[in-house]
Amino acid sequence: MSAIEEAISALRSGKFVLIHDEKSREDEIDMVIAAERVRPWHVATMRNDAGGLLCVAVANEITVKLGLVYMQEIMQSLSNVNPIFTKLSIGKSPYGDNPSFSISVNHRDTYTGITDVDRALTISKMAEVFKKIDSGGAEEFERNFRAPGHVPILIASKGLLQERKGHTELCVYLTQLAELTPVVAICEMLDSTTYRALSASKAKIYSDKAAIPLLEASQLERHARAA
Repeated sequence: MSAIEEAISALRSGKFVLIHDEKSREDEIDMVIAAERVRPWHVATMRNDAGGLLCVAVANEITVKLGLVYMQEIMQSLSNVNPIFTKLSIGKSPYGDNPSFSISVNHRDTYTGITDVDRALTISKMAEVFKKIDSGGAEEFERNFRAPGHVPILIASKGLLQERKGHTELCVYLTQLAELTPVVAICEMLDSTTYRALSASKAKIYSDKAAIPLLEASQLERHARAA
C-alpha cells in the first residue's frame, strides 16, 4: 500500500493523517482529520498533541456557493470605516502566500464554542451541511451557525495545488482523493521544547509511535500532476 493509499484509508476510517508542507514554505506538519468524522476526542487529541490553531479547510466550490470570501477581502472592504483595516490586510506572508482565512463560526447549539464537545459539534455539522450544499445546505448554514466563533474557516484555492501549495489545499485535495466531503479539520503541530513548529524528524517519531500516516507535500503534488 502506498503512502497516499494509507492516508486515504485512515481518513475514511476516521483516523488522523499528518501532512508536511514544503521546507521552502511553512515547513510545518499539520494533524488532519476529515471533518465528517470528527468527534470530541479528535479535538482533544489535536489540542494536546498538536497544539496549534484548529481550523476547518473547505473546498473553494463550497465557499463560493455560501458567498464566503477571504478575511483579507473583508478587511479591505472596510477601508471606508477605518483605513487601518486596509493597512493591516496589505502584504503576503513571509513564505509568499496570501492567507486562506475567512470568517470563524460556532454552531448555534454550542454554548461557549471552545470546548472539545462544542468545536467537534461545529466541525461535524459544517461537514454535514456542506455535504448537501446544492440541496438546502447554504440555507441551513445561515440558520444554524453564527459568527464570530471559535472555528476559523479556511478557503482552498479554486485550482488547489495548481494555484497554492498550502496545507489548506493539500488537505482538501486528500479528502477528494478519499471521496469524502471536501471539508477537513487541521491543526499545526508545535514543539513545547523549542517553542517552534514540530520538526519533521520529531513528527516522524510521533507518526510511528501513534501509527498515524505521515505524508510529504511532494507526494501529493506528484499525484496531482500525474492525475
